[in-house]
Amino acid sequence: MSNAKRIFVVSDLRLDAVQMFKSTLVKLAKGFIRLGHDVRQFSYFEMVLGLSPVKNRTFARLLAKNKADGLLVETIKNYRPDIIFITFVRVLDAETVERMRQAAPNAIFIGLDVDAWPQLHPGRIEIAKKLDILMATNDGQYLRTYRDAGVSKCVFMPNCCDPDVDRRYDVEDKWKKDILWTGLVRHDVKRYPGEQMRYEIVSKLVKMPNCAVYGCCGRPKIGGFDYLYAISGAKIGLSINADNDVRLYHSDRLTHYLARGAFVLAKMVPDSDLLFKGGLHLRYFDTAEEFFELADWFLKHEDERKKIADAGMKWTHEQYNSVRIAGYILDLIEKGTYKAPWSIG
Repeated sequence: MSNAKRIFVVSDLRLDAVQMFKSTLVKLAKGFIRLGHDVRQFSYFEMVLGLSPVKNRTFARLLAKNKADGLLVETIKNYRPDIIFITFVRVLDAETVERMRQAAPNAIFIGLDVDAWPQLHPGRIEIAKKLDILMATNDGQYLRTYRDAGVSKCVFMPNCCDPDVDRRYDVEDKWKKDILWTGLVRHDVKRYPGEQMRYEIVSKLVKMPNCAVYGCCGRPKIGGFDYLYAISGAKIGLSINADNDVRLYHSDRLTHYLARGAFVLAKMVPDSDLLFKGGLHLRYFDTAEEFFELADWFLKHEDERKKIADAGMKWTHEQYNSVRIAGYILDLIEKGTYKAPWSIG
């Protein structure tokens, strides 16, 4: 963009161990700054919770949300941002976004949704309808849900990495495992549909020797540098979404694993090869049986596994680093579109 912009980010800056190195907005803020723009971040839910005498989401909404909104609006008026960038933060609603718009009537409002099933998240579509641009980490049925609801401009934008941190580390032997999985084995089946194949694979992995599973099946979550070390130490990282039928949709787990040097076996989704080439940057699988067959082969063929892992890390650092993705977002705001390898074909 021709001039330095003031970018105001409203997000959920949880700096607990589990989230410390996962926040997309922290990475993007760094990208915007390196491109010469100013960024200020407002951690909305933490503000609401901090102002509430009762540290509970429901009570905090009732007791402190209005006061937090007042502080948010006052901050925006003082900062006078050119761009307001929001994520779908806990307790944030369309009313708050409307108050923000009144405080900054000339600002461009842009949002990012990284979750599946937007229609099952209360208030999410209503927030999106208040934005000028909605970005999502898929280009399929979830974006169509927004478009069908009347959201003005919906655009795919992939997850990004920060090569300063998201890289391969030399690790102790305790982190060296054959196969790694981090995250839920499946979502709350009463609220969200899920991928049965993910359950089948992970429930088998947890019983296998020298495999690491974190965050499900009775295993603790992992975060901080331990999360980075676990990825660096794994020979194979499993990437499979809760929903694998959506075009270009991958969890940020895929980017985390690739950027940090793991060889990745990923469940194929429609047009996956536009993002990462199968056989060059990673290997795709279609069934649980195929996953275990590929895992067994690549554990026995270290040179080929390392070659693909190195190529995947290099490609992710080059094409999905936070500066490049921040540049695409700025092009989108200024020109209405952006050009990237995945937009071809």
